[in-house]
Amino acid sequence: MSVTDEFLNDIEGHLLLAATREEGRTAAARFSAPLHWLTDAQRGEVERRFEAEYLALARVSWQHTAERAGRLRDEYEATYRDLRRRLLAGWLLACALAFGVLVVCLV
Repeated sequence: MSVTDEFLNDIEGHLLLAATREEGRTAAARFSAPLHWLTDAQRGEVERRFEAEYLALARVSWQHTAERAGRLRDEYEATYRDLRRRLLAGWLLACALAFGVLVVCLV
């Protein structure tokens, strides 16, 4: 992976985190809006904790997704290698058969 690709991945990660933080803040505000009996300080604390939990859940979800993607990549690579091996074996068998037919025809 080139330096440019790593840089772009870092930027994408920061943008994703910023968007998730904003989603967390919005969800926290929506959650605490009907709780009229809370003081401003209590509401702020509830929103802060809600946002932190939202980010933690998002992080866990991303980790599970990355792990699953890694497992899928490994499965697909193994299947691809097996397919290439079988294709090569079939091609070699076809060449051997063609060569055998050629030898029989020339004899």
